[in-house]
Amino acid sequence: MHLIAKFFQKLRVANMQFLVATLFVIAASNSTVLAASNAVPPPLASLFGGPFQLVDHNGKSVSDKDFRGKFMLIYFGYTYCPDICPTNLQEMALALDALGMEAKKVQPIFISIDPGRDKPAELKEYVSNFGSGFVGLTGTEAQIRAVTKSYRVHRRKVILPGQEATDDYFVDHSSLTHLVGPDGKFRTLFPHNTKGVVMAKRMRKYLKANPS
Repeated sequence: MHLIAKFFQKLRVANMQFLVATLFVIAASNSTVLAASNAVPPPLASLFGGPFQLVDHNGKSVSDKDFRGKFMLIYFGYTYCPDICPTNLQEMALALDALGMEAKKVQPIFISIDPGRDKPAELKEYVSNFGSGFVGLTGTEAQIRAVTKSYRVHRRKVILPGQEATDDYFVDHSSLTHLVGPDGKFRTLFPHNTKGVVMAKRMRKYLKANPS
């Protein structure tokens, strides 16, 4: 248990380091482009997100276009995650509660980064713990690889000492919540463990800018 606790402590630090490194690389890349062409740097909407084709927790094939007209509040994780994923999904649920009637404009989505174990049936049971409105998405390895690349989500299988079974492993992953607008374009990011009330407050600004 002590080994696992130390692992997840390092994982949280790694998540923050990954976020900082990602933003640094983006900033450095944009600076190079600016210096070469004096162009305006690309907006964040062009750096995060994009179309996807996945399978929902009922086994139905869905794409990003099926959620047009609503904000998508997306979290990437996996059902075997001991504490990081449940913590962030719970904060998502609290944020929706804080939004009240405005929550109808938001579709909470959980995208699995572990398609080998997270099948529709497992996802359906898992997301039901956070609210009836949550949608769980999975897919083939190729589909998950594509969507995590689009959203710049890091993931890496980790097998701890003593774990020999092929299905007994953790997944090291970036822990960010993405807000995507009704037009399918990225709006903002929420870091790991952002409190629900804080998330709701920030989301209201975007909801007011896109009245239904």
